[in-house]
Amino acid sequence: MAEHEQTQIVIRAREVDLVAGDRLHCLELAVGDQVEKRCVVGPLGIKIGRTAPADLILADSEISRSHCMVALVNDELYVSDLKSTNGTFIDGERVTEVTALPVGSVLQVGNRTLKHEWRTRAEIAHSDDFDRELQRAASYVKALLPAPITAGPIRTEWHYLPSAQLGGDAFGYGRLSEDLFVCYLVDVAGHGAGAAMHAVAVMNQLRQRSLPNTDMARPELVLSTLNELFQMDDHAGLYFTIWYGVFDRRTRQLDYASGGHHAAYLLSADRSGAVPLYTRNVIIGAMPAMAFRQASVTVPPGATLSLFSDGVYEIIDRKGVQWSIDDFVALLQAPDAAEPGETKRIYDRVSAVADPDTLDDDFSLVMLTFD
Repeated sequence: MAEHEQTQIVIRAREVDLVAGDRLHCLELAVGDQVEKRCVVGPLGIKIGRTAPADLILADSEISRSHCMVALVNDELYVSDLKSTNGTFIDGERVTEVTALPVGSVLQVGNRTLKHEWRTRAEIAHSDDFDRELQRAASYVKALLPAPITAGPIRTEWHYLPSAQLGGDAFGYGRLSEDLFVCYLVDVAGHGAGAAMHAVAVMNQLRQRSLPNTDMARPELVLSTLNELFQMDDHAGLYFTIWYGVFDRRTRQLDYASGGHHAAYLLSADRSGAVPLYTRNVIIGAMPAMAFRQASVTVPPGATLSLFSDGVYEIIDRKGVQWSIDDFVALLQAPDAAEPGETKRIYDRVSAVADPDTLDDDFSLVMLTFD
């Protein structure tokens, strides 16, 4: 496994009596406003770094192999920098000597932040149980996503990464009939279990081709039916955007409709052209009895259709510049874009230029190539 893909957290919560009483010192690794992992600091302390033998291994090129040490002394946490290249910071101040890390303070190493919190054993046990439930739910959501198609007249690949353990993005594709191929991407507003389960409900309707009295080959009708079935007043205020398209292999016509979603882009085989595919329709669930519009385009041989959620481009780069969708489309048109593994490389490029604090939305990118 590549170094940048490795993250390891060692938790000693049950090995020793960590502190007097029931309270435990925890470092909580945050992604956006979500806690990704919780690490309990015991009497042996924790060394943080990019590779073993660090106790807490974080995947970040800005973190040194042995970056800093967090020690527990007289029921207080103290941080010492281990001559790291990019420094260790507490609440924005660089650590130049052994420095206290008060409860509530934020420790920054590279692009990762860890907050010092008191937690009881009961809270940690409850959190462990909740994390296991989230892991099962996340596994279920990922199980609904289709496998990439690596051979044939239509090839697909994708990269999916929720901002927290559970996100509101979902997508699918597959045959409607011998000649018709459907593809779609759903983006539910918000994150967490509620958004994810709403996305699952929508996905199940689309995967099973079970929308009542609806021709699944007509995007405008599909969006209209979804809008009636998933009114936000009946679903805890949740709503979503969607891009839905149907490709006819005989005529090479792609019929499509977007409900509150930004354009998908049809890239020419040589990536010199990028045609936005968009129809002006409302979000799904906002208002009942709405009419939806669809449009059509002829797909040239070798063209690639790119579907994505807004999390792929709504970022601020490390220079403080707000990206637009045009910045992301330029990335799609990069010279090596036609090589295998394209979606993962595009994610890596976005991550490399983005301010880490702005990568707080789900990243979903699906690319379909039509021979």
